[in-house]
Amino acid sequence: MDSTAIASIPALWDEVFGSQPDPDLWVVIATMVAALAVVVPHNVWRLSRNAITIAHEGGHGLVALLTGRQLTGIRLHSDTSGLTVSRGKPHGLGMILTAAAGYTAPPLLGLGGAALLGAGHITLLLWLSTVLLIAMLVMIRNAYGALTVILSGAAFLLVSWLTGPQVQAAFAYAVVWFLLLGGVRPAFELQAKRSRGGAGDSDADQLARLTHVPAGLWLFLFHLVSLCSLIGGGRWLLEL
Repeated sequence: MDSTAIASIPALWDEVFGSQPDPDLWVVIATMVAALAVVVPHNVWRLSRNAITIAHEGGHGLVALLTGRQLTGIRLHSDTSGLTVSRGKPHGLGMILTAAAGYTAPPLLGLGGAALLGAGHITLLLWLSTVLLIAMLVMIRNAYGALTVILSGAAFLLVSWLTGPQVQAAFAYAVVWFLLLGGVRPAFELQAKRSRGGAGDSDADQLARLTHVPAGLWLFLFHLVSLCSLIGGGRWLLEL
């Protein structure tokens, strides 16, 4: 039994870190259309945006930890808003990077995912996503947030373990397209709210107070990151 277990370790390593064949082009395009179908219609977006919020708040939390802040908790709400609380200096580079990580996290995660898929690492993408969701679950501090993260993690886990390569590839490409396309819309929504005098405590406004750089310039940065990620990631996925 011990020899079997030892022999299975290299096989598992090869499965996770090895490359898998790219799906047909029609699959890539079909998953892009599917992602558009859950990002563009307003009624569907109200539900699918929860996944973008997970990435948004996860970005805040991850950068807070990387910059030495103490992450105390993450809350996800049914209206697709969220809150990440960390302790540390209320100013300085760490706080600035933490505040800037929210709107930029989904498109950058999509760009990273596109790079992995472009290199044929479909299984690695699924496993990394599952690990990140499990790590985030530890910091969730409300029931709705825990439920959304558990359901998301369960979807990745079930696809990774119970489906074949073609289904895994289609799921992975759909997720990455969703992050790239869905990462563009929140910045436009924030711009619209600010034009109506709302969202006075948004990430852009917090960054303006921290840096004395106008919130509009931070909003421009959010647009720039999301659109450039979409262009670059889309080229990788379509192999242009």
